[in-house]
Parts: sequence; structure tokens; C-alpha cells
Amino acid sequence: MLYQKNWARAWLGLGLVWFLGAIALAPSNKIYQQGLVLFLWLPTLVLAWSARAVLVQAWKRQPALWMSVLLLLAWSGLSLAWSPAEDSGREIKRLLYILVFLLAFPLLAQLGLAKVRQLLLLGSGLLAIAALVSIVNFYGLQGKSLLARLAGIGEISHPILGAYVIGSAVLFLLYEPPQRRGLQLLWLVALACLGAFAMLSQSRGALLALVLTVTMAPLWFRDRHSQVFSILAVIATGLAVSAMYDLIAMRGSSFRPEIFHAVVDMIAAHPWTGLGLGAGYDVTAVGRHFDHTHNMFTHVAVEMGLPGMLLWVLVWLFTLGEIIRVRGTLFGKILLSFWVYSTLAMQFDAASLTGTPRAEWFISWLPVGLAMMLPWGRAENDACGKISGST
Repeated sequence: MLYQKNWARAWLGLGLVWFLGAIALAPSNKIYQQGLVLFLWLPTLVLAWSARAVLVQAWKRQPALWMSVLLLLAWSGLSLAWSPAEDSGREIKRLLYILVFLLAFPLLAQLGLAKVRQLLLLGSGLLAIAALVSIVNFYGLQGKSLLARLAGIGEISHPILGAYVIGSAVLFLLYEPPQRRGLQLLWLVALACLGAFAMLSQSRGALLALVLTVTMAPLWFRDRHSQVFSILAVIATGLAVSAMYDLIAMRGSSFRPEIFHAVVDMIAAHPWTGLGLGAGYDVTAVGRHFDHTHNMFTHVAVEMGLPGMLLWVLVWLFTLGEIIRVRGTLFGKILLSFWVYSTLAMQFDAASLTGTPRAEWFISWLPVGLAMMLPWGRAENDACGKISGST
């Protein structure tokens, strides 16, 4: 089969690493998007026919998850009928991007989940390099004050969304320390760079999501390492808050409660249809204008009504269900941490579900895609169990 060729697997693997690392390291967003087309979209489409049996298995093994995704994309497309969006074709193309992105993950699962985890570690390592370069560039070369909010390189330049990407890399690295001492040093340095980026971004939502996730992780990891990380996270947060309390408190609640109340009124005005996919909107609260709802779920409700929000909630809950089924494995525990982190992060600022691949995809479509690989991980575990039982 074509998709089983080594070059085909390497092509897809490169696509995953590009998605993770190039969001910061690509010279421009245009090159990042072109790289995704070349390294992820194209191989998925080229290999889809030869891997059609794999895609059929994906549907049969996770019918609820795939059905909810397809219904969400279909409803999103239907909402273009009443949307004021100027370019309906572009919006349809973005929906197809999402579908092809998700189809890539059952194909990636054929590499074996151990290999996929290595690719995630590699992508996270590249993001650690990007974090270090960002810090040196912003505070060193540009001479910014240490009190200024860090703006990273590439597409992690937004302090909040960049911190969400970096927080994802922290979780992929944190619970898989290498065995060799030399690599352990690099692992610690990478985590230090990522942690410094998150702190210097001063993104309270990202930091809160990350700290709460690491603090709760011992509930499902149930090992000494996760307990140590949890304690260290609490200590580090306490020290940071005490040292930077005035700076943190100065921004108050950033008008989040007022924005939420204004958004509820917007949803009530169009509860069933929403404004339509791709509709531009403005949130007016406390005499100010905000360009989105600062919350993924309410953003979907504004654009696609309560039916759209319900469908996204279903996608998200079915993703959790797939992860819980493999919660006994290391990868399942890491993905559970990632799902909790993404759920918390979505509450504070993310507001782009159907846009082109960007930082928000790390806490929306990436968890869904990774969950779509899990049936093959269960098959691997069952096979290992049979082998060990027969020896």
C-alpha cells in the first residue's frame, strides 16, 4: 500500500512537525500555510485512496466523534446561506482544511503512537528554541523592559495566543523525561525556555490553564513525578504572584465579565442561526469595542447559533470520551492533560474555530486530531498484552 511506504510516512511526519514548530519558526505566515499545504494537506490527499481502508476503520471505531465533526462542518457551511461574509468560497475552503487536517491523523497513526509521540516531542523542542529566540530578540536585541509583555517570533507574537501554543509544548514535554542524562539536561533547558516564555507573556489565562492542569494531573497520572511537578507549579505560581502582584492586578479582569454579558445579549438576538460563518462582528461593552468574544464557545454561538455551539460541545465531549478510554496509557494521560488545558484556555481568549490554521488550532483541532489516533494505540496495547501473556 502506498501509505505504508517509508517516504509516505516521513512526508506525513514532517507535516505534523511543521504544524507544531513552524508556527513560530517559519519566516512568515504565508510560508507556514504553504508548508502545511505541501507537507500535510497534499500527502493526506495523495495517500487517502490507498489508505481508504484505514479511513473506513477510523469511522467505524469512532463513529460518534466523526459524525459530530461532520455535522458541525455541515452546519457551518449551511450558515453561509445567511452569513454576510464577503467570500463564501474562502469559508468553504477553510472547512475543507479542517476536514483534511483531521483525516491526516488516522494516517499518522499508522506510524505507531510511539513514533507520533517522538514527533510531538520534536515539535515541542522546536517551540522551545522559538521561545528562547523570542526572549533574546524581544528583551535583548529590541531592548524591551522586562515588565513589557513578551511578543514572540512568527505566529506566536500575540502574548495570549502565543502562550497557549507554548503551554501545549510544555505538556507534551513535561511527562516524558528522557532516560539518558545528556538528554535530560536538554529537556530541562527546553522546559525552562518554555516556562520563561509563558511567564514573560503575562498571559493570565494561559498560565492559569497550565498551572491548574499540572496541579490536577496527579489525579490521573498517580505517580511521584506528576506530584513533584504539581508541587513545583504551585510554588512557582506563588512566587510569581508575590513578585508581580501589582503588575498582574493592574489589568483587573480585562473586562471579561462585561464582555460575557454583552455576548449573551448578542446570542439571544440570533439564538438559532447566529450571524453566519465568517460574519464579522463587534462586541460593545463598557463603552469599548472588542473584535471577538474572548471565549471559544460563545464565539461559536455568535457565529453559528446555539446549534453550532452544541455541535462543538459534542465534538469536544466525544474527544474526551475517546481519551478516557485509554487513560491507563501514558499517551492517554498526556492527552487528558492536554484536553483539560485546552478546555480551560478556551474560556479566556480563543475565538477562531474555522479560520486558517493558527495558534487557536493548538487548543481546538489538535486535541481532536490526536484523539482520532487512539484506536490504533489501543490495538497496539492489546497486541503487546497478548504477547506478554503468552510468554
